[in-house]
Amino acid sequence: MESTLEVTLGSTGLAVTPLGIGTWAWGDKLFWSYGRDYHASELQAAFKTALDLGVGFFDTAEIYGMGESERLLGQFIQQEESPDQPVIIATKYFPLPWRFSADAVADALTASLKRLQLPTVDLYQVHWPFDFFMGQTTLMQALADEVQQGRIRAVGVSNYSAAQMREAHRTLARRGVPLAVNQMQYSLLARQIEQNGVLQTARDLSVTILAYSPLAQGLLTGKYTATNYQPPTGARRFDPRFSQSGLQKLSPLFQSLTHIGANHDRTPAQVALNWLIAQGNVIPIPGAKTAEQVRQNAGALGWSLSAAELDQLATVSQA
Repeated sequence: MESTLEVTLGSTGLAVTPLGIGTWAWGDKLFWSYGRDYHASELQAAFKTALDLGVGFFDTAEIYGMGESERLLGQFIQQEESPDQPVIIATKYFPLPWRFSADAVADALTASLKRLQLPTVDLYQVHWPFDFFMGQTTLMQALADEVQQGRIRAVGVSNYSAAQMREAHRTLARRGVPLAVNQMQYSLLARQIEQNGVLQTARDLSVTILAYSPLAQGLLTGKYTATNYQPPTGARRFDPRFSQSGLQKLSPLFQSLTHIGANHDRTPAQVALNWLIAQGNVIPIPGAKTAEQVRQNAGALGWSLSAAELDQLATVSQA
């Protein structure tokens, strides 16, 4: 299946590249050692490289780096003189327990827009399906209000089950607003959405899946192997898959990715991302902190795995 130049988010008419850039690490000191291992200059180079390569879709959230990710993106957009590639920004609202009225949604959006230095955000997503005191109906109504006021172009959700997605879709539809996306963890190593009804429900409702952690925090890049084992740092040290025995168990998948990559002159990471794009209605949003990582990710576009290769990866990753 060919990688097309643009994909429409659900039935919104909002077109984006079939691959985005995740910016959780932009400005995040807690998990990703921003300010120590990398700095704003590298992130700006990553931003610029993405636009040069025709990838203009960036996903952030108000809680990434406590607003710093949005602030950095806002600065980079302002400093980019008339980019040839349109910049599409997705951010997220976090349903904190003390946000219990529709005004809280408006206030959070105002703060995000201010940090992004934008009058409108292309895609505004609910980060988690927490209800607390507000309730989903009030939340979705508040988002529909913002669409009608022109401060949001499209509404999405994140980490919603099939049933929660249906409910959000139904509430928004009453206001004439389509549900654009459900952002879920999805990769060759995290295929739960194929079994739990989320992927099928998204197809039924014309909702696009944004796949976060599409490279499983870097596991699918081929950088981590059992043979040249180094204990991981940062967030990865809490993940048992990065242990030596965990990596040993994954070696058949790593071998397939490497072998198939060699057939196409591509890296294992590019093969893993291309597999996701080939599922249809799925846009991977791998993180990138440097220009080189952006170049790597963009190498997943513009070519196709064969049906046999797609099947082989599906089978070996299932085990």
